[in-house]
Amino acid sequence: MRHPLVTFVLLGSACLAFSSCFKDEARNTECDVLAVSVHPTDAEAVFYHATDTLQTLTSADSVAIFTVRWNHKGDLSTLEPHFVLTPGATIAKIDGSVDAVHGGVLHYRTTSEDDLWHRYYTVVFKPDIITENDTLKYDFEDYVLESKEQKYYVWLQPHDDGNLYPDWASGNGGFRMSMGSAKPEAYPTVPLKEGYEGAAVKLVTSSTGVFGQMAQKPIAAGNLFLGSFDATSAVLDPMHATHFGIVVSQRPVTLTGYYKYTPGATYQDEHEKVVPGAVDSAAIYAVLYRNHDDETGQPISLYGDNVKTSSQVVAIADMGYVKPASEWTPFSVDFKYASDIDWELLSSRGYNLAVVFSSSNEGDKFRGAIGSTLLIDKVRVICKKEQ
Repeated sequence: MRHPLVTFVLLGSACLAFSSCFKDEARNTECDVLAVSVHPTDAEAVFYHATDTLQTLTSADSVAIFTVRWNHKGDLSTLEPHFVLTPGATIAKIDGSVDAVHGGVLHYRTTSEDDLWHRYYTVVFKPDIITENDTLKYDFEDYVLESKEQKYYVWLQPHDDGNLYPDWASGNGGFRMSMGSAKPEAYPTVPLKEGYEGAAVKLVTSSTGVFGQMAQKPIAAGNLFLGSFDATSAVLDPMHATHFGIVVSQRPVTLTGYYKYTPGATYQDEHEKVVPGAVDSAAIYAVLYRNHDDETGQPISLYGDNVKTSSQVVAIADMGYVKPASEWTPFSVDFKYASDIDWELLSSRGYNLAVVFSSSNEGDKFRGAIGSTLLIDKVRVICKKEQ
């Protein structure tokens, strides 16, 4: 495993308390940053969209990244972050600096109201890089154990600026809520040291144990996707726990890669009833969508219940049925466009790309076969530049 050397993408120390003590007037033990904002004099001279001045964070996030125009007209060193914290928490800057032109990194430490717990956060200001690459490459070589407790793995993606960023997410954070005693290697999404070439990702549909049975969510499909995962929504609103997509500046044409797939022995529904004759299948697909509402200008994220059906979707590359394969097998599927690309919008960071893998195609509905295993490696999104 290759550990990243870039400190600002490492996930910070997590608060260890999940609830307040059962005492009257107990002081809050949480110390999360809920949102970070900046207030430049002329937002559109610095950012592509006015809404880019606000970053909301889930409980698992520890990095807020502000991407500014590559040709911005503003002094980035004057951008002062403002934080929304959990009640009673405080925040203090540790170190870091921001250059007027090239941006930079700021490090912070939060403290809970009861002074017992701390978390570490990073705020990044980085100018957009206009890449000349026609292919987006995902090799899954960079992964680390998340948080101070080292419970599960997360994947980082190298960018053209030479740094690593948390572009990838999985449902591992939700699995932790039901199987907190599991070792990192027993989670649904784990690294595979020997893939098609170098490291790969191993996705396994797993039982969620007694807790999952009580919540009528008996399985957790191994998954990995470009976007973020909000573990706080995983139980009550699982379809909205997955926030699909990251910004892209190229027009995707074809999704390719290598896979192995073995379906589990017994397919069951969300009530743990065996479905006679049903055989599990994996999911391999990608979606391109407009990331702002045309009328209101508000940012849009797609979720588990609309990632393929939203009116914001512009193109989909869906492998459909994933044939079982015991050897590394290449796949290639073209993007089918429902509407033409807006090249000006594309150059203004107006589109998101979601690439999604799951060991059970209906795992988001808690249907599948325990033991279904999907291996993924050397994924490429072949793109086209404006002529």
